[in-house]
Amino acid sequence: MISLTTNVCIVWKRLILMIAFIGAIIFGTSVSHAAYIAPPSTIGEAVVLIDADTKEILFAKNPDKWMHPASTTKMVTLLTALELKGTQLDELATISSYATSMEESNLGVHVGDQITLEGVLEGMMVASGNDAAVVVAENVSGSVENFAKDMNRVAAKAGAKNSVFLNPHGLTQMGHHSTARDLAMIAAYGMKYQMFRDKVANDYYKVPYQNRTPETIRTTNHFIRNKYPGANGLKTGFTNAAGECLIASATRNGHTMIVVMLNDDNRWDEAVQFLDYGFKLRGVI
Repeated sequence: MISLTTNVCIVWKRLILMIAFIGAIIFGTSVSHAAYIAPPSTIGEAVVLIDADTKEILFAKNPDKWMHPASTTKMVTLLTALELKGTQLDELATISSYATSMEESNLGVHVGDQITLEGVLEGMMVASGNDAAVVVAENVSGSVENFAKDMNRVAAKAGAKNSVFLNPHGLTQMGHHSTARDLAMIAAYGMKYQMFRDKVANDYYKVPYQNRTPETIRTTNHFIRNKYPGANGLKTGFTNAAGECLIASATRNGHTMIVVMLNDDNRWDEAVQFLDYGFKLRGVI
């Protein structure tokens, strides 16, 4: 015969198990909901958010679609120049009439200007100068055609797999294309180097002409202008074929996020939303 004490023990055990089961359901559900963070919506044609430190893709929309990169190409131009001429940037650049014939946007260099290759690079990134991009190409590799070959080699080294660069400025040219994923990989590769980081983060730059009055210019990158917390680059782009493009990066607590947006009319607002999303995923904000 089972004692009353035994019955009480059985009831208590069942009650405890039931409470534990209900608690697991309630708190387990709460934790799973808290852990999920919904990504922002985007109107961009191709978008990639990458953790620059781990190279993990945190969001992707059409990441491998061939796209016109417009002036985001100049990020690759910068990286190529630094890879090939990083220790010789104080050399005076030769400026050709071909370089000065480029359509806008331009830095405004003239044939005969005395300016270092570093000055041209800085001006290219801040003003998004197509003329400056050609000056870089001609002084680093001898010609635009040779420089394009170097660009493709450096891009592949950085992790690009589906890009073909035919010019240093990004003006529309048949066959010149990249992808959001490739540009994200190239940007993450470049941000490992201090010289690269220094040249993609400028709001203002005083172009150091040696033969005429130095000219102060301001970046075309409103993401940097708007002072997003931790903003440190990278590059804008626009052509009729490419639409509005942006590569935006920010670092918080030593952690760097990069978002690439191609053909995105809402690039400024979405850059903030995607970077916030990335930092939230990493527990930074």
